[in-house]
Amino acid sequence: MSHDIERNIKQPSTWKRGAYILLFSIFYQMAATLLILIITFQFVNKLVTGDTNEQFRQLSRSIASYIYQVFQFMSFNSNDIPFPFSDWPEGELDIVEKTAGKKTEIDDVLKK
Repeated sequence: MSHDIERNIKQPSTWKRGAYILLFSIFYQMAATLLILIITFQFVNKLVTGDTNEQFRQLSRSIASYIYQVFQFMSFNSNDIPFPFSDWPEGELDIVEKTAGKKTEIDDVLKK
């Protein structure tokens, strides 16, 4: 058994992925901070104008997709290396598409 452990420890691909995980943990922190700023802006904008900014909605959607891709990669659920080593995500998450018919309005949630 110790031979298997030794072989696993010496695999360069595992160490390379570990380096990517460290790098993407930094990218995640940056993306999450930006997303919080956008959320705050959107909330204040909604209070002041009664509406949200469509460009920021699209940006926040793509940042959320990026964060999802980062976590999928870091948790070994995907081998696809996220941006900047691949294209920036533009669409909605697969999860959102699968639950599109099951949307609940915020007012319905708050009434409960």
